[in-house]
Amino acid sequence: MNRHGRVLLSEIIAVVVACGTVACGDDDEVAETSGAKPKKSTSSGAGGAPNKITASGVGRVKLGETYTELRQQGLVKKIVPGCELDARDTRSAALEAPLTGGVEFTPTSPRKVTYIMIRRDATARGVGVGAKIPAIKAAFPQAKVSTEPSVGGVILVEIPENDGGRLTFAVDPNTKQTVLIGIPGIAFCE
Repeated sequence: MNRHGRVLLSEIIAVVVACGTVACGDDDEVAETSGAKPKKSTSSGAGGAPNKITASGVGRVKLGETYTELRQQGLVKKIVPGCELDARDTRSAALEAPLTGGVEFTPTSPRKVTYIMIRRDATARGVGVGAKIPAIKAAFPQAKVSTEPSVGGVILVEIPENDGGRLTFAVDPNTKQTVLIGIPGIAFCE
């Protein structure tokens, strides 16, 4: 994710090449970018379990919430300009620990969450980053797998509303592992 919180096409390509997730700034993510096995996070959702991903959000971060609400709860970092290629004036913010990823906000005030991207420490029906397509399909039988890599070079696995979604898993075509989970989709910056 770029410093503005949006997934750039070049970063998705880097994900595919590096066989890991894109670095967002901490040591665990640098390990992930290099393809090394990331360290286990010591913090997560309630009771030490990973945060739960649903169609409405992840953990306490929900679609439609405002930046102010999330910031006051300590769930997101400082808001910054979104994709520099997007003329809509979007804004984005990185998620605070224990979550790793970012959120994108609407172009007008009050800034409301439109996309959430998760890089680790959260699961949807027990499936998280690192999962392969058969595990995704086992948890979400109605999952639609793209036959061709997307513009970002990843295979998109979309979970429809009637199967617990709208969620999207980005799967590296080389390692066949999930590298990013988007709610309701993945916000590509192109």
